[in-house]
Amino acid sequence: MAEDVLAAVRTGPGRTELRSFALPEVPTDGALLKVEVAGICGTDVKMYAKPPFADPVIMGHENVGVIADAGPEFLRRHGLAVGDRVFVEHYVGCFHCEWCHAGEYRHCENTDWRTNPDARRYGYTSADNPYHLWGGFAQYLYLPWNAVLHKVPDGVSAELAGLVTPLSNGIEWALNAGGVGYDSTVLIQGPGQQGLSQVVACKQAGASTIIVTGTTRDAARLKLAKDLGADHVVDVLTEDALTAVRDLTGGTGVDVVLDCTAGAGTAPVLLGVDALKRREGVMVVQGELAAFPDFPLKKLTEKAITLRSARGHGYRSCELALHQLASGRFPLERLATHTFTLDQVDRAIRAVGGEVEEDVVHVSLLPWAGVS
Repeated sequence: MAEDVLAAVRTGPGRTELRSFALPEVPTDGALLKVEVAGICGTDVKMYAKPPFADPVIMGHENVGVIADAGPEFLRRHGLAVGDRVFVEHYVGCFHCEWCHAGEYRHCENTDWRTNPDARRYGYTSADNPYHLWGGFAQYLYLPWNAVLHKVPDGVSAELAGLVTPLSNGIEWALNAGGVGYDSTVLIQGPGQQGLSQVVACKQAGASTIIVTGTTRDAARLKLAKDLGADHVVDVLTEDALTAVRDLTGGTGVDVVLDCTAGAGTAPVLLGVDALKRREGVMVVQGELAAFPDFPLKKLTEKAITLRSARGHGYRSCELALHQLASGRFPLERLATHTFTLDQVDRAIRAVGGEVEEDVVHVSLLPWAGVS
């Protein structure tokens, strides 16, 4: 095993440099993951441009790799062996608080960087902390006893397993938060990796009508949405989206709206409120709007709309995502559109942000590519 670990370290807003770290000594209840794939998402774009806390940070919270070294207690606790391929959730809960006992470790204070300066979460934790390797933009990742791992099924490649995070989010937000089920009618706003993952989740759940909106520049993504099971796609720049939704649903509107247009302003939220059925629809939104002074609360209450937040994923959603990948039912490999090497982290993040490259859906970083 290598003596040093190469990592791409964020050193400030929009700045990354390659650094070497000593390979940490593995305790009896810890392990090292040889990172094969680290996915990049929209959150990384925001964190890269405006870091919410002090650097240096090794980013990368969508990580897949093989157990390279592990203490006996770690292997016993997790039921794994050296050489097993796993997907690593980015949450590192305490597993003794109320949230953790309820299975909701994503809400644990131990992993909440917003309220706990000493929190542990992959891709967010300072590299100055013990063991240093707290992000997937590195050749190795440190795994403490409380890391949350999922064994990747045989036949699922590392590159394909790299899609687990967006797929599990799609399952969590559409099925659990949105309540999509058999014969549901759904509007998905935004055909990015999250929106396309929700198309798959909704189709698998038995939704009868799936409508996906996007813009003219999303033409390739909208076509992919159709291939993944969407019944209708709408270009909001060439069509009146609300009229289209009402026409496609016989004037009744949809049961569920899933807003995946993070950072697109208030228009998608307003469209969602109007596109929902007259009574008891559900809208799931991401928390990107700092303020919404003219929020239509009266219309929301008159229609008895339930507004829910899209926030991460649970253990079961990750397991279902892996089962979905293993099933081969959908051409999910088409979501993985771009790969970059460790020295291309800046370009990879900017590709996800729409600054470079074309027709980007999901971007993967390959820390060992090009390394002799």
